[in-house]
Amino acid sequence: MRTIKGPAIFLAQFAGDEAPFNSLDAICEWVSGLGYKGVQIPSWDARLFDLDTAAGSQDYCDEIKGKAASHGLEITELSTHLQGQLVAVHPAYDAAFDGFAAEHVRGNPRARQEWAVDQVKKAASASRRLGLDRHATFSGALAWPYVYPWPQRPAGLVEDAFEELARRWRPILDHFDEQGVDAAYEIHPGEDLHDGVTFEMFLDRVGNHPRANILYDPSHFVLQQLDYLDFIDIYRDRIRCFHVKDAEFNPTGRQGVYGGYQSWVDRAGRFRSLGDGQVDFGGIFSKMAANDFDGWAVLEWECALKHPEAGAAEGAPFIRDHIIRVTEHAFDDFAAGGADRDLNKRIMGID
Repeated sequence: MRTIKGPAIFLAQFAGDEAPFNSLDAICEWVSGLGYKGVQIPSWDARLFDLDTAAGSQDYCDEIKGKAASHGLEITELSTHLQGQLVAVHPAYDAAFDGFAAEHVRGNPRARQEWAVDQVKKAASASRRLGLDRHATFSGALAWPYVYPWPQRPAGLVEDAFEELARRWRPILDHFDEQGVDAAYEIHPGEDLHDGVTFEMFLDRVGNHPRANILYDPSHFVLQQLDYLDFIDIYRDRIRCFHVKDAEFNPTGRQGVYGGYQSWVDRAGRFRSLGDGQVDFGGIFSKMAANDFDGWAVLEWECALKHPEAGAAEGAPFIRDHIIRVTEHAFDDFAAGGADRDLNKRIMGID
């Protein structure tokens, strides 16, 4: 068994134009003061990180690591959630997702997709330079508009979508393999990889690629009403990243999983700050420890009610208190009688 590393925090929801959220040095000082030991860096946010430079410059990556270390922090992973989303975009979402891309490729889906692939590959190269062996991302989606279809989907549409998704990701995964880095897809509604079945469909089409792995976030499973504890046991060998995020699901006679097009505050399912929702984190951390998860427990703050700074301040002690320092001894070692093969045979009546 292993003791999970943490607490750490994903910086994406906190980065801003005002101090201390507008530079890596300042935001690291802030989160260190809250008790965090690691930071997950959004690679798209130029206020914190220059991905293009990091992909090609060891000196720059050493500088970034040094800034974090000066505040007692480690870099846990880089993230390409936004760029990974753009690897596969259904035309229905072209306008909505254009804002995720660099300005010079907006309005041009083909150029945007090529830019996104290059960005994710650069993140793999930068991760290697930073000494990281795993990376957080999204898969993108081609089939998502048809998740609950009417009229019925044309025969083979989902299969064709997953074949294309795999075709786009296979060379990216090969590049990750060359860099010695795992790509951990956040299993997330809105992505084609949104539950265990869809992850397996993708994994089959990329030939069980060893670099195709999972970012586990139980909050998305609460909102889907999926057994998030069983998921850990099923996919234990593929879970490489862990977002610690809470959620609640309170269905009524008026709405359920789909939320009635309401704002986050008014949905039956909504994200909450740690400890304010329904996720069984005691069970999750127990399973992570028992299953030898060797990564970081990373707070991702998304809450419909609480201020982010309050959520961040409460998150560090919450995670720290849930991390299980695993035992090196069995609880009943004090009563051990030692190893005696002859005694074992006598006990079992073996000649």
